[in-house]
Amino acid sequence: MTTPRVYKTQAIVLRRMNLGEADRILTLLTPNLGKMRAIAKGVRRPKSKMGGHLELLSHSALMLARGKNLDIITQSETIDSFLPLRGDLWRASLALYAAELVDQFTPEHVENYPVFRLLLNTLRWLCEAQNGELTLRYFEVNLLGHLGYRPQLHECLICHTPLEPVINFFSASGGGVLCPRCRHQEPLAQPISLNALKVMRFLQDQEYATASRVRLTAELSRELEGLMRHYIRYLLEREVRSAEFLDQLRREG
Repeated sequence: MTTPRVYKTQAIVLRRMNLGEADRILTLLTPNLGKMRAIAKGVRRPKSKMGGHLELLSHSALMLARGKNLDIITQSETIDSFLPLRGDLWRASLALYAAELVDQFTPEHVENYPVFRLLLNTLRWLCEAQNGELTLRYFEVNLLGHLGYRPQLHECLICHTPLEPVINFFSASGGGVLCPRCRHQEPLAQPISLNALKVMRFLQDQEYATASRVRLTAELSRELEGLMRHYIRYLLEREVRSAEFLDQLRREG
């Protein structure tokens, strides 16, 4: 069966890079084609009809034509531009962090509809969320689950006994939690408080509508962020650049 030369897909714009005087290469996340790169020709020209439909983080309906190296976007129409993100630097930065995580974790041309749906919903949630950081923790925990890195939070990784309501230890290399008795077998494991463990389990097991009702103290929020960053840094073997910008915004108030 021959592949059609022209095809349609929805897409979220994860990243963009200027090419030549007027073109851009866009990194797109699609529902059924996975992550892909495509060229938007002439999109940087002031009179381009596609420019406003291919903004970073926009959800658009696209028509593409097969190209020799990269496919070419021939038509685009915005489905949702997530306007509340455009006028709020903090919300936009949280959304860019989520998009960068998806970009870093996903290979090209590998379908993963749950990841597409999670990112799309997260952009919607961030437009309305009272606590954007809690939304981001929900996103991180569930993204890792969809990618095969769901952390083990209910029993010790080594002795497999149920975790007791005490301070336990999170192992990034093991992808889960160690009990105090087994902690010495993983010197780099980080302490995880009982409340942090409960919240991570809740985010892992509940729908967003329920999980979003959790109330976090500033201290607990920082602990959860630190644990997730530690785990994500271990998996990616690099820092997430958007996380550094979030830290900068926090410092500047």
